[in-house]
Amino acid sequence: MDKKNRNILAFLQEDATLSVNAIAERVSLSPTACWKRIQKMTQEGIIRKQVCLLDSKKLGVGVTVFVAIKTNHHDLQWLQRFAAGVRDMPEVVEFYRMSGEIDYLLKVLVPDIQGFDTVYKKLIKIVELFDVSSSFAMEELKYTTALPLS
Repeated sequence: MDKKNRNILAFLQEDATLSVNAIAERVSLSPTACWKRIQKMTQEGIIRKQVCLLDSKKLGVGVTVFVAIKTNHHDLQWLQRFAAGVRDMPEVVEFYRMSGEIDYLLKVLVPDIQGFDTVYKKLIKIVELFDVSSSFAMEELKYTTALPLS
């Protein structure tokens, strides 16, 4: 990946609504050359999709909860059932299988504690879990969707 592609990606990460002409001008390329680079990075899967970022507080889901899950089940059938159930929960915005003492980590957005209790009850219905530990974020100190491009 050359510097021009990294610069194109940096501009797209900052504002995906920029026109190809605007990006081309900022990275010193012709619009056609810039468009071809964007298309190639899209075809290669470097650019997965372009989305609109929303304000969770203004949409009534301003409480962020990190949920650490431990299980005694480590078979593929259990994982497939658990993963499918969690993926169907719109409140879960991030979902990871972890190394170390925690088996799974979820980031959940809800309107309030009662909203999380509803999510918790859905979680424990999916499969048997050994331990569920929840931490409520008190303050967001940094949030970005931009990947480091250096």
